[in-house]
Amino acid sequence: MTDPAYFLYHSIGQYPEKLADMAAAFAEFSDLWGAVDDAQWPRALTARAEFLSLWSDLINAPDGTLTSAENVTTALYSIIGGLPEGRLRGKKVLIAADCFPSLHFLLNGLAARMGFTLHTVPIRTREFWVRDEDMIAAWGPDVGLALLTMVTSTSSHRCDLNALLAQGRAMGSLVGVDLTQGIGIVPFSLQEVPADFVVSTTLKWLCGTPGAGIIQVREELIDQCTPELRGWFSQDNPFSWDLDAFSYAPDARRFEHGTPSVLACIGSVPAMRWHAQQEGLLAHNRTLTKAIIERADAMGLTLASPRDAAHRGGSIMLKLADTVASGALVDSLRAKGVHVDARGQILRLSPGIVTNFDHVDRLFAGLATAV
Repeated sequence: MTDPAYFLYHSIGQYPEKLADMAAAFAEFSDLWGAVDDAQWPRALTARAEFLSLWSDLINAPDGTLTSAENVTTALYSIIGGLPEGRLRGKKVLIAADCFPSLHFLLNGLAARMGFTLHTVPIRTREFWVRDEDMIAAWGPDVGLALLTMVTSTSSHRCDLNALLAQGRAMGSLVGVDLTQGIGIVPFSLQEVPADFVVSTTLKWLCGTPGAGIIQVREELIDQCTPELRGWFSQDNPFSWDLDAFSYAPDARRFEHGTPSVLACIGSVPAMRWHAQQEGLLAHNRTLTKAIIERADAMGLTLASPRDAAHRGGSIMLKLADTVASGALVDSLRAKGVHVDARGQILRLSPGIVTNFDHVDRLFAGLATAV
């Protein structure tokens, strides 16, 4: 299909010149890394520094508070494993049931060893996302840490970060935010939402590569953290081999550990550069998602995302009837050059810059035939 209808920005983001830009970036890295000289590491780390700078600019992170991570799960572990001994012992860690499952798996596995109770706030019966008021109702002074999902991957619900952060401050809790499903399409600034830490990836609306995650930690908290997951890049000078002189870097680099995923960062720099130059991405998305909601309503399909755009990320989720085989539906649409996915009976639709109104028409023509 020469003009695929792409609705998968919740998974992997695309932009018009991505293929050529990535190929050029990886070719440049090959020239760098394959050179028979001793300049590989200085040049590679300089190239990664641009990735970190672009991310810092994107979320208004103070200097020295952000570094790269292989993925969001290792990013969260680096932070949790670095908190002062006993900080979470005897406390609750609060999370919503519609979080990204990988993070719940991690926290559930750490709970017994670290002595905290993982409290998962449920989704109400016949609803599609955890309500902010239910998070607040479960959030007392016994909560040592709350992990918030800015935009969920199963409903595109966008939580009220300011209200939730205010509750965290009132209860004396640490508050972390997973930006993954919203960053790049929904504006976010640490100046407006001063969380204790944020974690994310460059994969989705930012159109980057796998392996290019980030950790950002509030400066005062960095000083208190001694990450359990540590290695040669946790030091101020990674190239120090003195086994008896290890000390943590004074900034966010202490959350690094072994050899960093430099290639993924470099491969994502073109996408980050492209994104930084764009205007109107959200407006384009909102125009298309409005059309999707209108077409879904006309077909009698169940909306599984907030109707109000202010409470929503960039995706639209539809609840399929139990009689619909979601896997077969995704396959039938793919055969027509329409790319979507499903989580159970939830059909996920995320239009981005390479998606247009003709693609929306093709999507609903395919749905009319299959549903």
